[in-house]
Amino acid sequence: MAKDLLLELGLEEVPARFVRGAMEQLQQKFEKWLIDHRISFTAVNSYATPRRLSLIVTDVADKQSDIEEEAKGPARKIAKDDAGNWSKAALGFARSQGVEPEALYFQELAGVEYVYAKKSSIGVETSSLLSQGFVDVITSMSFPKNMRWGNHEMRFVRPIRWMIALFGNDIVDFELAGVATGRVSRGHRFLGEETTIDNASDYIAKLRQQSVIVDVEERQQLIVKQIDTLASEKNWKIAIKEDLLEEVLFLVEYPSTLFGTYEESFLHIPQEVLITSMREHQRYFPVLDQSGKLLPFFVTVRNGDTHSIDVVAKGNEKVLRARLSDAKFFYEEDHKLSIEAALAKLENIVYHEELGSVGDKVRRTVTTANLIAQQLQVEKSTQTKVERAAAICKFDLVSQMVYEFPELQGIMGEDYANRLGEDAEVAKAINEHYQPRFSGDAVPSQTVGAIVSLADKIDTIVGCFSIGIVPTGSQDPYALRRQATGIVQILLAHDLQLSLKQLFELSLSVHETRGMKRAIEEIAKDLQDFFGLRVKNWLSEQGAKYDVIDAVMVAGFSDLLLTKKRAKILMTQLEETNKASFKTNVEAFNRVCNLASKAETKQVDESLFQEASEQALFTAWNNAHPQFVTAMSERNVEAAYDLLTSLREAIVAYFDSVMVMAEDAAVKRNRLATLALIADDIHQIADLSKLVW
Repeated sequence: MAKDLLLELGLEEVPARFVRGAMEQLQQKFEKWLIDHRISFTAVNSYATPRRLSLIVTDVADKQSDIEEEAKGPARKIAKDDAGNWSKAALGFARSQGVEPEALYFQELAGVEYVYAKKSSIGVETSSLLSQGFVDVITSMSFPKNMRWGNHEMRFVRPIRWMIALFGNDIVDFELAGVATGRVSRGHRFLGEETTIDNASDYIAKLRQQSVIVDVEERQQLIVKQIDTLASEKNWKIAIKEDLLEEVLFLVEYPSTLFGTYEESFLHIPQEVLITSMREHQRYFPVLDQSGKLLPFFVTVRNGDTHSIDVVAKGNEKVLRARLSDAKFFYEEDHKLSIEAALAKLENIVYHEELGSVGDKVRRTVTTANLIAQQLQVEKSTQTKVERAAAICKFDLVSQMVYEFPELQGIMGEDYANRLGEDAEVAKAINEHYQPRFSGDAVPSQTVGAIVSLADKIDTIVGCFSIGIVPTGSQDPYALRRQATGIVQILLAHDLQLSLKQLFELSLSVHETRGMKRAIEEIAKDLQDFFGLRVKNWLSEQGAKYDVIDAVMVAGFSDLLLTKKRAKILMTQLEETNKASFKTNVEAFNRVCNLASKAETKQVDESLFQEASEQALFTAWNNAHPQFVTAMSERNVEAAYDLLTSLREAIVAYFDSVMVMAEDAAVKRNRLATLALIADDIHQIADLSKLVW
């Protein structure tokens, strides 16, 4: 008979950022354990609060399923000796399968007889497996940081203080770090008390009675509903940032939303400073009016009920007032700092011991930004702004505000630059050159910011690669992957006529002047491979199929705008309305390319043509090729593809009447040369042989 199963690990408060991962890990590991041990179930549901990780598994079978397996052993000629007796190999096979030699039998497979054995396994009671199963699953869990406590050898995210393990109404007995399983759970640290859980179906309701909302989704919906209700009552817009909501969700077991206020005098500080201070340091949700302007209120979530909530609000107001007073002091002190004085201080900040100071990095960024601007042939006024923005893009790093709130780098730079009379575009570029800061973030909105951002990011990547810092596996301490992805996004978003190869060369030329301990060719290859993965990821995010990406990447990806269009034309041709004719084209093109790979030359001698179809194909290509080159240079991939398509009938007729691999070596070489010329054009679009039908 199927029963429900409950596991609860009671812990000291787990850091909020670890809780969801731990909850999901516990669920996945136990679900896998059940499957591996042939124990059927309906569903595994996981729950979590800061003080507990829980599982409820419904309809767990009371015993393992029986199995009967057929195992293949050695071939007959190895299994039997000349006298017809079982060989050592066969006897060893029988022992390994747990059967007597008499139970072995032969069966034919692909024309060869092999020895086989059938082994049966009768399922055992689930209850006899659960104790060790729970121990194995729990002790196999991993966390970003582990703890040891007391004199126990066990390491876990936080000390275990109680455990519940029930199968139906029965306790599953086991012990970890001196804690034995039982059926007693603990409620909210201040509002609840111990409660006895008789079976899994009682668990959620019993904990709710003890002021613990253990269901994560229910708790989140309750928080959002309370915030939305408050916003509606006050006619506010309460900015719910997902990562903050996630953190608050795992800081509380019983959420109650409250609001507080602070002095309007703080509102003269930039809005971003106040919002950052509230979100990052206090875990408060900022309050805006309907136009998006910050109001002198905040919203927070209490881990408890509404009793004396006005007192809690006043306490939060007092804490926030002190925090904002600090921010106000830092902001006003920063006004005394000039840009020139700030830039001088950058010379004393080490960027990297092998790459110099932050001042050195800024100078490289200025040089690289100027080279990029020249390559793009921007207007003189834009070039001047690029140079100034690059020169001062890091000056706010020495400000007290950024020292206190590092996440405000660039944001404060824009504010201070505007106050000090810098050009508005230059000031904005100081902020935007950090963009995109994270996945999904916007790219710089203006050309000046885009160029400085490219220069800064490629300098970081090339600098790190030049001293051997290349991301491997999950290790990427300098966020080089994110910065490379940002470069790809910026080039495409602004349609900049700058290839990755050109960008690499510009930055490498700048770094070469300081001396590099790796060869330029080696660094360039690493850059090519590194950015190739970023381009693949970007194409995948745009909806391109994996085989389309492979086909396009083989043809090169340095020109990102062209790569994007080549992927788009293939995806368009693969749509159902175009697919049949596209497949016919691809078959013809692939036949050309397969044979062209055998070509020794691309010099065609028309006097060696023996069939009319040879001349017809060569003439058709001669007429189309100049237009094809022009179309590709203008990135008009659709027109270029249409020109290739116009050759299809001539290609089909050619193969119908011409034996390419002729006996006459000169004729064969000439025919392969014709196909090689056509294949070169095809490969500028993609390697169509990579497409999977």
